[in-house]
Order: sequence, then C-alpha cells, then structure tokens
Amino acid sequence: MTRLITYYGDDFTGSTDVMEALTCHGVSTVLFTHSPSAQEFAPFAQFEAIGLAGTSRSQTPAWMEENLPASFTWLKSLDAKFCHYKVCSTFDSSPHMGSIGRAIDVGLRIFDQEQVELIVGAPQIKRFTFAGHLFAAYQGRIFRIDRHPVMSVHPVTPMDESDVLIHLAKQTKAQVHLSDVFDAVSQEAAGEALLALPPASLPFVVGSSGVEYALMAAMRKQRRSDFAHVPKVDRLLVISGSVSPTTERQIAYACTHGFTALSADPLDLARGNYQALLAEAATLLGQGKSPLIYTASGPASDQGDALKDIPAGREQLSKSLGQIAKALVARFHLKRLVIAGGDTSSHALGELEIHALTMRFPLVQTPGSPLCKAYSSHANFDGLEVALKGGQVGGDDYFVKLKEGLF
Repeated sequence: MTRLITYYGDDFTGSTDVMEALTCHGVSTVLFTHSPSAQEFAPFAQFEAIGLAGTSRSQTPAWMEENLPASFTWLKSLDAKFCHYKVCSTFDSSPHMGSIGRAIDVGLRIFDQEQVELIVGAPQIKRFTFAGHLFAAYQGRIFRIDRHPVMSVHPVTPMDESDVLIHLAKQTKAQVHLSDVFDAVSQEAAGEALLALPPASLPFVVGSSGVEYALMAAMRKQRRSDFAHVPKVDRLLVISGSVSPTTERQIAYACTHGFTALSADPLDLARGNYQALLAEAATLLGQGKSPLIYTASGPASDQGDALKDIPAGREQLSKSLGQIAKALVARFHLKRLVIAGGDTSSHALGELEIHALTMRFPLVQTPGSPLCKAYSSHANFDGLEVALKGGQVGGDDYFVKLKEGLF
C-alpha cells in the first residue's frame, strides 16, 4: 500500500490534533504512545496515517539527539509519502527547550534532505501566518504571537518574536521554506505545493496540524460527519496541570456545573507525594461525584520557579497525576478521562498502560483536542475514552460537555 503520512508529535495533545485533522477527512489514523511491538502494530498495519506521540516539546536538544533518531528511523521505515514532525501551532520553543530547530537538524539528517518545508498556519484552530509572522486567537481576538496574552508570557518558552523564520534561526542553520497560511485559498495552495515537492525534498516536513489541513484541502477531502453519538457518563475524572487562563475558566465553569475541585500542591506531586490526594479523589468517586484535580488556577498560581529546584520536577508532577488517574480508572472502572495541559498529557498518559489511540469523536466547536479511544492489553484501560486538552484549547464548557455528552 501507499501510506499517505507518518508523524511524530512533540507532545500528546498536538498528536491528537493531527489525528483529528486526518480522521475527520476520512483518512484512517492511529496514534501510538510508544514505538509499538509487532503485535501492537498489526491491527493498524493498513492505516493510511501512523502517528507517534512524543515529549520533545518539553525536552532539551541533548535529549532530542539521543531519542529522536530512533523515532524518525521507525517512521521512515513505514514508507509514507510524507513524514511530519508536528509542533505546536503557537511555535513556542527555544534553543534550550523544545528546540524545533534541533528536531529539524535530526530529521534532515535521518531523511537525507537539504531543506525542509514548514507550515504553521491553520485557520481551523485560529492560527495564521502572514508575511512570515505568526498570529493566534485568544478570547475572540487575533494577536501577533509576541503580543499574545498567554504565549508571550509562557512559563517555559515565552514567544518574544513573531517572525517564524527569525525565531527558528536562533535554533538551526538549516534551510527552511515557510508557506504562509491565513485563509482557505492560501491553505489549499500550501497543500498543493507539498504534493508537488520533488523527491529530493521529501518526505520530511515540519509544522502544526496545518500540514494535514493543507493536504486535505489540496486533495479535496470532504469532512466526515458519521461519528457515533457520545453518551453522558455518570462520573468523569479530570486531571489538570495547565496554568493557562483558558483552563482556569474551564475549571471555574465546571465547578459550578457538577464537578468537585481538588486543589493539588504541585510541589508535593513533583516529589511523588500524592497518596492523600488519591484517597480524597477516590472518596468523591465512591460518592458518585466527578473530581477535577488541578495544580494551578491560571498563570498567577504557577509555581514554575519552585519546580525548577526539584530535579525533573515538572515531569514528575505530570507522572504523579498519571499515577492518580491510573489507580482511579482501574478501581472505579471509569469510562472516560480528561487530561488538561500539553506537557501534562504527554507524561501523565504515559503512566497508563495504553499503547495506541484512535479518534472517537471530534469536538467541532473547539478543534484540536478530540475525544479518543484507547487500546491496551489491560482490560482496565482498553476502550477507555480519553481527551487530551491543550492549555489554549476549548470553550469554558469543555469539561462539562465531555461529561454530559452534548455532541
């Protein structure tokens, strides 16, 4: 078979974003949480798109040099027309953390290319590139990314430059060609340019889910609408490590619509201390309630500076949340789980014994964080419905809709 695309997502939420863009246009897509065994891969061998969810957005260049070659080599072996290194549509990165430039260097080396195509704009998720500058929506308004109320002050990789190629030049000397995408016409043109690339410029490409949306536009793929209805669940567990004001509003809304909030000390979680919190959440679930465990309520409550003093503090925080979710899903046979925060999702889901995801249902009003179906060799997690929500994604009622099944 001729596979259309393989991709590596630099975090788990971005990886499901790509899966949504493809599946919604009729392209069979699976996302693996790690390089799969032959047995894990076999049921999906004929899929048109194969993804691998990673954590490179929150890793150093040294980590990338050590880990990305094996991932890219595996994806290369699947012999697709395109291999996409998927980055966040806000392009936040730095020479020292989540370096898109270093990932490009590794990719060009593995795929033996001299230049890489870059598409960041994706109007479907309110991201636009015009004259080389990146713009993103927030609360119904469009901001240049270096003036964006959230991304310009991101706690780890603040965006202080809106010119995509100038920002990237601080991370790599590679030859990069950026396609502007700011509307349907420019998006289709970008997709046509990808399809027309000569063999020497394929298959490695870089960008947001704008890569897939551009390809779907150029290939005239129509959106599907035949996804099975999502029913209400009696209890929904939400765990959040997001410091975004968008998530802050979602937490506040959920707490006035049936959820019970549990504030978690991020420093305790970063040290692996979560048993008391686990017991409290278990009590709530035993009472038929829906716990919402969160480590921050907006940027003002971020304890990022203190976390830096704890070795691998942010990563361990997320892993502790994952251990809580793992224990609660297994004990109470939960049918649905929500994880909020890009880095949180990447490390927390890794604690659950899930090896693959497919898309269960797209959230049309807030694309980018669909409801997924999990695959596992363990009955507790096989078939679990999981939504991985990026910090900037979703309306105020995101958590409530996922509980009530209002689709």
